[in-house]
Amino acid sequence: MKFNLHSIYNITALLGLALFIISCSEQRRTIIKNYQPNKAFAYKNTITVNGNLTKDEKKQLIGNLANYWDDSLQVKKLQSFLVLYKVKNPPLFDTANIYRSQKNMSNYLNSLGYYYSEFDFPSIHFDTINAPHGYNLLIFPKNRLRDQIRTTLSMNIRLGKNITVDSVNYVMADSSLQRIAKNAFKNAYTLPGKPYTKQGISSDLDRLAKLYRDSGYYKINRTDFYALVDSTNRKLLKLTFDQHEQAKLLMEATKSKKENPQWDVTFYQKDIDDSLKIRRYYINKTYFYPETKATEITDSLMLSDRFYETGKKDLILRYKEGKFRLRPMRDNIYLRKDSLYNESKVYRSINNLSRIGAWQQVDLKIKDLGNDSLDLYYFLTPNIKQNYEVTIEGSQNTGDIASSNLLGISTTIAYRNRNVWKQATQSTTSLRGGIELNTWNSRNTTNDLLQTIQAGIAHTYSFPRLIQPFKNWDYLKTFDNKKTNISFAASYTDRKQYYVIRNLNASLGYEWLKGPYAWSFKPLNIELYGLDTLPKFDSLIHSNPFLKNSFRDGNVFGLILGVARTFISKRNPNINHYLRLGFEESGTITSLLIKSDRLFEYQKLEGEYRFHHKYKKTDFGARYFMGVVFPRRDQHTPVYKQFFMGGPNSMRAWGLRQLGLGSSILSDTSTTGYTDRFGDFAIEANVEYRFNLLEFSSFKLASAIFADAGNIWSLKNNPTDPNAQFRLNKLYQDIALGVGTGIRVDFSYVLIRLDVGYKVKDPARQDANGLINNGWMSFPIKLKEQRMNGVSVNNYTFQLGINLPF
Repeated sequence: MKFNLHSIYNITALLGLALFIISCSEQRRTIIKNYQPNKAFAYKNTITVNGNLTKDEKKQLIGNLANYWDDSLQVKKLQSFLVLYKVKNPPLFDTANIYRSQKNMSNYLNSLGYYYSEFDFPSIHFDTINAPHGYNLLIFPKNRLRDQIRTTLSMNIRLGKNITVDSVNYVMADSSLQRIAKNAFKNAYTLPGKPYTKQGISSDLDRLAKLYRDSGYYKINRTDFYALVDSTNRKLLKLTFDQHEQAKLLMEATKSKKENPQWDVTFYQKDIDDSLKIRRYYINKTYFYPETKATEITDSLMLSDRFYETGKKDLILRYKEGKFRLRPMRDNIYLRKDSLYNESKVYRSINNLSRIGAWQQVDLKIKDLGNDSLDLYYFLTPNIKQNYEVTIEGSQNTGDIASSNLLGISTTIAYRNRNVWKQATQSTTSLRGGIELNTWNSRNTTNDLLQTIQAGIAHTYSFPRLIQPFKNWDYLKTFDNKKTNISFAASYTDRKQYYVIRNLNASLGYEWLKGPYAWSFKPLNIELYGLDTLPKFDSLIHSNPFLKNSFRDGNVFGLILGVARTFISKRNPNINHYLRLGFEESGTITSLLIKSDRLFEYQKLEGEYRFHHKYKKTDFGARYFMGVVFPRRDQHTPVYKQFFMGGPNSMRAWGLRQLGLGSSILSDTSTTGYTDRFGDFAIEANVEYRFNLLEFSSFKLASAIFADAGNIWSLKNNPTDPNAQFRLNKLYQDIALGVGTGIRVDFSYVLIRLDVGYKVKDPARQDANGLINNGWMSFPIKLKEQRMNGVSVNNYTFQLGINLPF
């Protein structure tokens, strides 16, 4: 990439203009449309809160209070492009709307227990300005008609003391209900010593209704309960005829109310007008309608006699065409005959049936038989039984926008059958083909256009139950969305002039949900690998014999275990977390039974954490990953199970598989042309700040600023490459750091991403005397550098990817 004086001048001018626009106040970067000239209109509102809150709590409270401005004071400011804003049809300013806003905010604060909050007289600022010709105001701020009167309103709130709960009691009309409420008290939202909130009271009323409905009380609902809040100070109830004592008690009560206000809360059950409300109900029969059409009326189906019926005792299948058998429905419900009615188990059954995939919609009707029995009717609308999918994926890793490295293109054709053998078993067959092209001759490849050929076929059966020998293991009944997966796969990879890999795979695995955790377990995982080395790779092994131990034939015979959880922050629903842990092994147990040099023996551990915070107009995401493979002492980890970094989704300043190992420069100075790197140990951290540039209908043009840090290492010492081994005292030296930005084109159904990353810290930035500046970039910024053997290496990389990196 060449730069002449003219291009440098243009870039400098654009950067200067951008800095000038950013330095302008937000007022000058905002254009107002359809305003009434010479009349004050609402332009900006701010809220400050004074109280005993943490920084995050105060920020969240201010954000919530902003929703309670009166409609006529709400300002809808839209980001039109980067730092430029636009306001359409601003409402006229009226002081009467201020008092309505204060009342709205006060009511909201009361619901949080702040009954003694005070509002200072709001600050009102009028600014007369005009921008009749769009953003010309930025450049020509003078000599304009000053007919815009922008009003900025500032509200200051002193929260005062929050009400706390002094005591909580339950008064139920039935002794059984009273006992259930007492036993579940630890799960209450309203507890002694905790802040009083209306939301907490409301949540407890919902909790009581759910608690009883889960205990068989089908007729009970939320409206059968209410809460009585008592703000009376007990000291005032003390009987005394001494006027001085009465005055003292009154002063103490007033002081306590101001410094430490406390209220008593009692939950009552309303007077019972129907004895059935305190009667427990049991399940009688369960009916399934697995062929229900979306247009059919469920009440009519219940009365119709035009169905065939099959089943045993309490479970009855009603059908017309016989598309489904009873078993997949039987295995995914939690209530059977004589079971105590439990609303949570009813919803779990509906969710289980919905997740199988054979049905697109599941509805339930409950019929009261007039005594203490209930019949359940499930209406299941079938999904499309068979379908085909064709997906095309692409990725490109470049060291130069004009002279690329490898362009990867892959196509997958998948066929799915959602109801195999009438058992709602899912069957998926996929064919995958891919190539890597050298679109411009590069030292990292051969001279051929076609660099890599990949082909694969896979077939999976997914049964909607756990197929296992422990039929009466009650603990398995606590699982949701249970599946048994049997998979077969074969793949072929031809890396031109280097190697050919053939792979056969078979596995038996289980998936289930236990509370918020998603588990997967493969007790049987078999992988057979065949490797043929070609002339160029043979010469590479001759110069680096260490590689021969990783690139070899062999078999994997072991198990895989994984667990993942996604959870939303209780304090801020816009924050979510994702945690994943994985374990894989081969040969640990098998080696005791089978003695073979072809058996790979290793233990592999992985951990990943993701954080996402969605703001009003932007997003912030972070990802942290660590993985390690421990091979048998006299073996090396097979390359198929090692880690690599670089590419569109990992360490984006480096090309695919072009980072590492550690501070080794063996691959960078290789004369063979093969520079892929694989390691036993990996650490990576990524942060990304995302923001929209423009939006039109379902189309979005967005951008991001990101930073990636990490590397891979070998756990065993390589005499020919000692810097590739992980050492804790060299961690800082070995960590790589890249920063960059990118453009994301979002079509709602697919997101195409073009990122560019720059190597801020490169452990391979070395000369004959070792690391240059500890691997950090130098100034002025260099787009290219030369390694010790004279090879030119780019400090930047363009990445083409599909969807977000994490």
